[in-house]
Amino acid sequence: MSKLKLGPIPDDKPVKLNVELPADVHRELVAYAAVLANETGQKNEPAKLIAPMLARFMATDRAFTKARKTLDQPSRLRAQDSETA
Repeated sequence: MSKLKLGPIPDDKPVKLNVELPADVHRELVAYAAVLANETGQKNEPAKLIAPMLARFMATDRAFTKARKTLDQPSRLRAQDSETA
């Protein structure tokens, strides 16, 4: 059995977005959904995989994590300043 980057998909309240995908990306997404269903026994529509895939991608992107910390830092400092005032 292979080790996919995604596991079972949690049932969460969605936010609706319309996304256009290239045909080859959609075919790969359909194939991924089939393999994931085979591994987990949980059938999901291919569109349901997009959010967890994006979340996984962002969570493992070190440059994004570093940049986000840099962006978040000034707001943390302002919050600490207002607490001490």
